[in-house]
Amino acid sequence: MVTVFDHPLIKHKLSIMRDKNTSTKDFRENLNEIGSLMVYETTRDLPVKDVEIETPMTEMTGSTLAKDVVVVPILRAGLGMVQGIVDLIPNSKVAHVGLYRDEETLQPHTYFEKYPKNVSDAICIVVDPMLATGGSAVAAIDMVKKQGAKNIKLVCLVGVQEGIDNVEKHHPDVDIYLASLDEKLNDQGYIVPGLGDAGDRIFGTK
Repeated sequence: MVTVFDHPLIKHKLSIMRDKNTSTKDFRENLNEIGSLMVYETTRDLPVKDVEIETPMTEMTGSTLAKDVVVVPILRAGLGMVQGIVDLIPNSKVAHVGLYRDEETLQPHTYFEKYPKNVSDAICIVVDPMLATGGSAVAAIDMVKKQGAKNIKLVCLVGVQEGIDNVEKHHPDVDIYLASLDEKLNDQGYIVPGLGDAGDRIFGTK
Protein backbone atom coordinates (compact mmCIF):
# COMPACT_ATOMS: atom_id res chain seq x y z
CA MET A 1 0.00 0.00 0.00
CA VAL A 2 1.21 3.49 -0.88
CA THR A 3 -0.08 6.54 0.98
CA VAL A 4 0.71 10.06 -0.23
CA PHE A 5 -0.25 12.59 2.44
CA ASP A 6 -2.43 15.52 1.47
CA HIS A 7 -2.05 17.54 4.66
CA PRO A 8 -1.73 21.34 4.28
CA LEU A 9 0.97 21.63 6.95
CA ILE A 10 3.06 18.93 5.27
CA LYS A 11 2.68 20.64 1.90
CA HIS A 12 3.61 24.01 3.39
CA LYS A 13 6.72 22.73 5.16
CA LEU A 14 7.82 20.63 2.19
CA SER A 15 7.65 23.70 -0.06
CA ILE A 16 9.99 25.52 2.33
CA MET A 17 12.40 22.58 2.18
CA ARG A 18 12.32 22.45 -1.63
CA ASP A 19 13.39 26.11 -1.90
CA LYS A 20 17.12 26.20 -2.72
CA ASN A 21 17.48 29.35 -0.62
CA THR A 22 16.26 27.70 2.59
CA SER A 23 18.99 27.63 5.24
CA THR A 24 20.38 24.47 6.82
CA LYS A 25 18.67 25.43 10.10
CA ASP A 26 15.24 25.89 8.52
CA PHE A 27 15.64 22.80 6.34
CA ARG A 28 16.46 20.67 9.38
CA GLU A 29 13.67 22.11 11.52
CA ASN A 30 11.02 21.58 8.86
CA LEU A 31 12.23 18.04 8.26
CA ASN A 32 11.82 17.28 11.97
CA GLU A 33 8.33 18.76 11.95
CA ILE A 34 7.27 16.85 8.83
CA GLY A 35 8.64 13.67 10.40
CA SER A 36 6.31 14.18 13.37
CA LEU A 37 3.31 14.95 11.19
CA MET A 38 3.89 11.93 8.97
CA VAL A 39 4.48 9.45 11.78
CA TYR A 40 1.29 10.63 13.50
CA GLU A 41 -0.64 9.35 10.47
CA THR A 42 1.63 6.37 9.86
CA THR A 43 1.04 4.97 13.33
CA ARG A 44 -2.76 5.02 13.25
CA ASP A 45 -2.86 1.22 13.19
CA LEU A 46 -0.37 0.55 16.00
CA PRO A 47 -1.71 -2.20 18.28
CA VAL A 48 -2.67 -1.24 21.83
CA LYS A 49 -3.48 -3.21 24.97
CA ASP A 50 -5.52 -2.44 28.05
CA VAL A 51 -3.85 -1.02 31.13
CA GLU A 52 -5.43 -0.29 34.51
CA ILE A 53 -4.83 3.25 35.72
CA GLU A 54 -6.18 5.56 38.39
CA THR A 55 -7.15 9.10 37.52
CA PRO A 56 -7.54 11.79 40.22
CA MET A 57 -11.23 10.84 40.17
CA THR A 58 -11.47 7.05 39.76
CA GLU A 59 -9.97 3.84 38.44
CA MET A 60 -10.32 3.06 34.74
CA THR A 61 -9.04 0.95 31.88
CA GLY A 62 -6.80 2.88 29.51
CA SER A 63 -4.63 1.95 26.56
CA THR A 64 -0.91 1.58 26.02
CA LEU A 65 1.14 0.57 23.00
CA ALA A 66 1.27 -3.21 22.71
CA LYS A 67 4.54 -3.35 20.76
CA ASP A 68 7.85 -1.53 20.75
CA VAL A 69 8.52 0.94 17.96
CA VAL A 70 11.96 0.93 16.33
CA VAL A 71 12.91 3.84 14.08
CA VAL A 72 15.42 2.81 11.41
CA PRO A 73 17.06 5.80 9.70
CA ILE A 74 19.04 5.09 6.55
CA LEU A 75 22.28 6.98 7.18
CA ARG A 76 22.99 9.67 6.81
CA ALA A 77 19.99 11.65 5.56
CA GLY A 78 17.51 9.49 7.48
CA LEU A 79 18.93 10.87 10.73
CA GLY A 80 17.19 14.15 9.93
CA MET A 81 13.78 12.52 10.45
CA VAL A 82 14.53 10.73 13.72
CA GLN A 83 14.08 13.52 16.27
CA GLY A 84 10.62 14.45 15.06
CA ILE A 85 9.49 10.84 15.39
CA VAL A 86 11.15 10.26 18.77
CA ASP A 87 9.55 13.46 20.09
CA LEU A 88 6.16 11.93 19.32
CA ILE A 89 7.05 8.39 20.49
CA PRO A 90 9.57 8.97 23.30
CA ASN A 91 9.88 5.28 24.19
CA SER A 92 10.84 4.27 20.67
CA LYS A 93 14.25 2.69 20.03
CA VAL A 94 16.54 3.78 17.20
CA ALA A 95 18.47 1.41 14.95
CA HIS A 96 21.06 2.62 12.43
CA VAL A 97 21.56 1.35 8.89
CA GLY A 98 24.51 2.83 7.00
CA LEU A 99 24.25 2.80 3.21
CA TYR A 100 25.90 4.82 0.50
CA ARG A 101 25.05 4.95 -3.19
CA ASP A 102 27.71 4.36 -5.83
CA GLU A 103 27.58 7.50 -7.98
CA GLU A 104 28.19 5.52 -11.19
CA THR A 105 26.10 2.37 -10.72
CA LEU A 106 23.58 3.95 -8.28
CA GLN A 107 23.73 0.68 -6.31
CA PRO A 108 23.66 0.79 -2.47
CA HIS A 109 26.55 -0.46 -0.34
CA THR A 110 26.37 -1.24 3.38
CA TYR A 111 28.93 0.20 5.79
CA PHE A 112 27.19 0.06 9.19
CA GLU A 113 24.40 -1.75 11.10
CA LYS A 114 23.28 -1.46 14.72
CA TYR A 115 19.98 -2.66 16.17
CA PRO A 116 18.24 -2.65 19.54
CA LYS A 117 16.99 -5.92 21.01
CA ASN A 118 13.64 -7.45 20.08
CA VAL A 119 13.49 -6.00 16.56
CA SER A 120 11.60 -9.13 15.53
CA ASP A 121 8.66 -8.21 17.78
CA ALA A 122 8.66 -4.47 17.11
CA ILE A 123 7.00 -2.16 14.62
CA CYS A 124 9.93 -0.96 12.48
CA ILE A 125 9.70 2.40 10.74
CA VAL A 126 12.41 2.78 8.08
CA VAL A 127 12.97 6.46 7.31
CA ASP A 128 14.79 8.30 4.53
CA PRO A 129 13.89 11.67 3.02
CA MET A 130 14.24 10.39 -0.55
CA LEU A 131 12.78 7.38 -2.38
CA ALA A 132 14.58 7.64 -5.72
CA THR A 133 15.60 4.38 -7.42
CA GLY A 134 14.48 2.50 -4.32
CA GLY A 135 17.79 0.64 -4.09
CA SER A 136 18.70 1.94 -0.64
CA ALA A 137 15.20 1.36 0.71
CA VAL A 138 15.13 -2.23 -0.59
CA ALA A 139 18.60 -2.90 0.86
CA ALA A 140 17.66 -1.39 4.25
CA ILE A 141 14.45 -3.42 4.44
CA ASP A 142 16.43 -6.55 3.51
CA MET A 143 18.77 -5.83 6.42
CA VAL A 144 15.95 -5.23 8.90
CA LYS A 145 14.17 -8.40 7.82
CA LYS A 146 17.37 -10.37 8.41
CA GLN A 147 17.05 -9.27 12.05
CA GLY A 148 13.66 -10.97 12.13
CA ALA A 149 11.44 -7.90 11.68
CA LYS A 150 7.98 -8.75 10.35
CA ASN A 151 6.10 -5.46 10.61
CA ILE A 152 7.89 -2.76 8.61
CA LYS A 153 6.78 0.65 7.33
CA LEU A 154 8.76 2.88 4.95
CA VAL A 155 8.41 6.63 5.49
CA CYS A 156 9.96 9.07 2.99
CA LEU A 157 9.41 12.72 2.15
CA VAL A 158 9.57 12.67 -1.64
CA GLY A 159 9.56 9.71 -3.99
CA VAL A 160 9.03 8.71 -7.59
CA GLN A 161 7.13 5.81 -9.13
CA GLU A 162 10.34 3.98 -10.04
CA GLY A 163 11.33 3.77 -6.37
CA ILE A 164 7.84 2.71 -5.32
CA ASP A 165 7.80 -0.04 -7.94
CA ASN A 166 11.21 -1.31 -6.82
CA VAL A 167 10.16 -1.54 -3.16
CA GLU A 168 6.83 -3.15 -4.01
CA LYS A 169 8.57 -5.70 -6.23
CA HIS A 170 10.96 -6.84 -3.49
CA HIS A 171 8.86 -6.13 -0.40
CA PRO A 172 5.14 -6.18 -1.21
CA ASP A 173 4.34 -6.53 2.50
CA VAL A 174 5.83 -3.11 3.38
CA ASP A 175 3.54 -0.08 3.41
CA ILE A 176 5.02 3.08 1.88
CA TYR A 177 4.24 6.60 3.10
CA LEU A 178 5.22 9.75 1.17
CA ALA A 179 4.77 13.48 1.64
CA SER A 180 4.92 13.89 -2.15
CA LEU A 181 5.03 11.73 -5.27
CA ASP A 182 7.37 13.65 -7.58
CA GLU A 183 7.71 13.67 -11.34
CA LYS A 184 10.82 11.69 -12.30
CA LEU A 185 14.51 10.88 -11.83
CA ASN A 186 17.15 12.77 -13.76
CA ASP A 187 20.21 11.19 -15.41
CA GLN A 188 22.12 11.29 -12.11
CA GLY A 189 19.35 9.47 -10.22
CA TYR A 190 18.13 12.57 -8.37
CA ILE A 191 14.43 13.25 -7.86
CA VAL A 192 12.88 16.07 -9.92
CA PRO A 193 11.63 18.54 -8.74
CA GLY A 194 12.87 17.01 -5.47
CA LEU A 195 14.76 19.01 -2.88
CA GLY A 196 18.40 18.37 -3.79
CA ASP A 197 20.76 16.21 -1.78
CA ALA A 198 18.94 15.86 1.54
CA GLY A 199 22.03 14.80 3.47
CA ASP A 200 24.05 17.79 2.31
CA ARG A 201 21.18 20.15 3.09
CA ILE A 202 20.57 18.68 6.56
CA PHE A 203 24.20 18.78 7.63
CA GLY A 204 25.40 21.78 5.61
CA THR A 205 28.10 19.82 3.83
CA LYS A 206 27.69 21.66 0.54
